[in-house]
Amino acid sequence: MPATDLRTGTVPPPRRKAAPNAMDPALAEKALAIHARLCPVYGCPIPYFHSLDPVSELVSSLLSHRTRNAESGRAFKALRARFPDWEAVIDADVPEIEAAIAGVTWPELKAPRIRDVIRALRDRCGTLDLAFLADMEVEAARAWLQAIPGIGPKTSAAVLSFSTLRMPALPVDSHHHRVAQRLGLIGPRVDVGPAHAILRGQLPAAWSAQDLYDNHEILMLHGQQVCHHHRPACGRCVLTDLCPSAKRPVREP
Repeated sequence: MPATDLRTGTVPPPRRKAAPNAMDPALAEKALAIHARLCPVYGCPIPYFHSLDPVSELVSSLLSHRTRNAESGRAFKALRARFPDWEAVIDADVPEIEAAIAGVTWPELKAPRIRDVIRALRDRCGTLDLAFLADMEVEAARAWLQAIPGIGPKTSAAVLSFSTLRMPALPVDSHHHRVAQRLGLIGPRVDVGPAHAILRGQLPAAWSAQDLYDNHEILMLHGQQVCHHHRPACGRCVLTDLCPSAKRPVREP
């Protein structure tokens, strides 16, 4: 309880704390500068890499966790070939699903998760048609998805952004996250989950789905092609003047 002000005999009102998600204008300006610098390098607007329905995109995203795109893509195709539709996966035995996705990382964990998530979707809305999400605000749609165990911030954003819904959500994968940390857009202890709200908040609220998709893709591609995990190629980077990490040693020649 606040102490009484001895001069007035009253209890002063509590001090207002700074909003925990208050956006630093300098970081927002830096995020826009990075976007403007990378877009010509990677060719914005970037075409969407596929056009899956939302449930298929959800399964694809679950498969892709800690797995290379080529392997997760093959696993997705094998799963589609093995089962006639996603309803059939609900009634399948876990070993059967696991065998179909054997090429991904941790298939023994992803197989039951995929089945349980699909089942939860059907139980919650009585169908596997998620088109209704397009009528919701982005954050409300993400919250609806994330209320289902097994769906986190990255997956919810991927479903809204990458699928045929084409909604303005910003996914953050491990490459995107690493580049954002090295550039100082997020702190070194900010995990991928919390990074979603921070990085989205640095970008204009009015940006379209294509704008946000481009932002994710250029930062992801930069992480894959230049800002590597172990030996970032700072000599080939167009962002060195904006990057505090570029001053550190151990870089590619």
